[in-house]
Amino acid sequence: MAKRAKQEETKKLETQEKELEEQLKRTLADYQNLEKRVALEREDLIRSANKGLILRLLPALDALILAEKHTKDEGVALSIKKFLDILENEGVKQIETKGKEFDPKVMECVQAREVDPSTGSGQEGIVIEEIKQGYIMEEKVLRPAQVIVGKKG
Repeated sequence: MAKRAKQEETKKLETQEKELEEQLKRTLADYQNLEKRVALEREDLIRSANKGLILRLLPALDALILAEKHTKDEGVALSIKKFLDILENEGVKQIETKGKEFDPKVMECVQAREVDPSTGSGQEGIVIEEIKQGYIMEEKVLRPAQVIVGKKG
């Protein structure tokens, strides 16, 4: 009888050991998943903060671009280039518009101008001029480009 009781006790302890081992594995997996989720949330928070900061800085860049257009100052042009390089390093890209077909997903038409294809002054539905540069960050539009689009007369 004592031998049978020892066998039952051993079996019981082995079952308990397996249960604890499974519980430990589940707990470890849960912890690893939590670490991954926290890391992703941290990245999202940083991206969100960067997006907000970049959106607040864009008007300053717009002012520099406007100043460079009127003054043709090399120092201002260099500052703009440096600014754009920093934005690019943060994953921000300019939206290409000039001469491109109007795309309402990334562009905002602020004016339509009559075109005359016979004189080479543009085509219908094509961006003639960019009023304000647009930007994309991680495949999402930060700010749409404001453009003038050609239309038939």
